[in-house]
Amino acid sequence: MERRVTLKAWISLVGMLAVWGAAFAQPVAPERPRTIDTLPSVIPIFPLEDATLFPKAANLFHIFEPRYRAMVADALKGERIIGMVTLKPGFEANYEGRPAIHAIGCAGVIENFEELPDGRFNILLRGLTRFRVVSEDQSRPYRLAGVEAIADTLDDNEKDALHTQRQRLEQLVTKPGSASAIPPDISDEEVVNTLAIRLPVDPGERQGLLELDRLLLRSQALVDLLAPPPTRR
Repeated sequence: MERRVTLKAWISLVGMLAVWGAAFAQPVAPERPRTIDTLPSVIPIFPLEDATLFPKAANLFHIFEPRYRAMVADALKGERIIGMVTLKPGFEANYEGRPAIHAIGCAGVIENFEELPDGRFNILLRGLTRFRVVSEDQSRPYRLAGVEAIADTLDDNEKDALHTQRQRLEQLVTKPGSASAIPPDISDEEVVNTLAIRLPVDPGERQGLLELDRLLLRSQALVDLLAPPPTRR
């Protein structure tokens, strides 16, 4: 599998987010900044085959199943938080029910949305924090889970190391001899976690990236995945 994320792919992602976000007819402005301390203890969860959200990174979702349309409608009336989780292998046999999921997911806040005439939604979800599923509530047609937030903390030494690795990642996704097109005001965490979303790896590997306990470990894992293999002598 070719794992190099090209600069073109990065620019495409940023441009897609900007264009689609600007096109949404009904912007949602948070009443207050969301932090780990304000993550509700019970949130709706949206299971997919692949881990599609990481903290501080944004992703777009098209919501078409009736149960998840109801989930988005309810979220928009309340906290606007949805937890993205990954389905375990073999989910296809019970997809319409409640197949097994990985315990570690990422909660996000709906930053923008578009409700289509037939009830489908396009939503822009920005990662808030990782969480662990500790229980499930069966009271809704969609899935609700009791969760515990998991902080991705960095000490000062790790912040310096993360910035160095961010620079290395920029080199790896930029054509030789070209300047990076990743805006400098994008945080190191967002750069790392956006790459974690976009890197073409299998769902198990991406879930492994999400489950890493330290952001610095995740950035190093991405460097290892993106760096060309050593030349054999």
